[in-house]
Amino acid sequence: MATSRALRYLESAKNLAGSAGGVAGVGLALTGAAGPYWPLVVAGLYGAGALIAPPERIAPPSVPDPAEQLGVVREDFGRLRAYLAEVELPPAAGGRLTGLLELYAALLHPGWAADVLAVEPESVHVLSRAVRTDLPECVDTYHRTRWWTRLSPGGESPERHLERQLSALYDEAERVTAGLHEVEARRQQTHTVYLEDRGRS
Repeated sequence: MATSRALRYLESAKNLAGSAGGVAGVGLALTGAAGPYWPLVVAGLYGAGALIAPPERIAPPSVPDPAEQLGVVREDFGRLRAYLAEVELPPAAGGRLTGLLELYAALLHPGWAADVLAVEPESVHVLSRAVRTDLPECVDTYHRTRWWTRLSPGGESPERHLERQLSALYDEAERVTAGLHEVEARRQQTHTVYLEDRGRS
């Protein structure tokens, strides 16, 4: 760790600028201009060069942009559909799940709708969380809870909880859809105002 830090400093702009100052100090010493205090002059010019050099820029961690992230979510959605095709769900929940998957598929389908979604990071995050975490957890906890309910009946049924969870996810997906629709509507309105203003000028 200390070795790599030292190597980084040797290659840094501060060391290079300081070295240039030090070389200038050596030049002054050789010409006799620095006098008997030439070591101090060399050290001082090195320090001055190192101080005025700009600090090293540390690159921030790379984060995938929403468009790239959307492609990954699309792949995860394909795996989710394959998983859901293998599980058994109650009819009422199955109908709600079908509608939810159709809504996700429409949002993620490559094309202009996905292009609108890709520039809305918050919407991509909501959809990503639902596909990767929320929906698989709903189905998995339903199956595990149903097994325990057979051993110890009572309370609200796992089927009812699953229906409520899927309804909440569907409402969330509808809010995402409405938000994207509003973005497009604002874009259309802006273009209308632009054209009308251009016609008046």
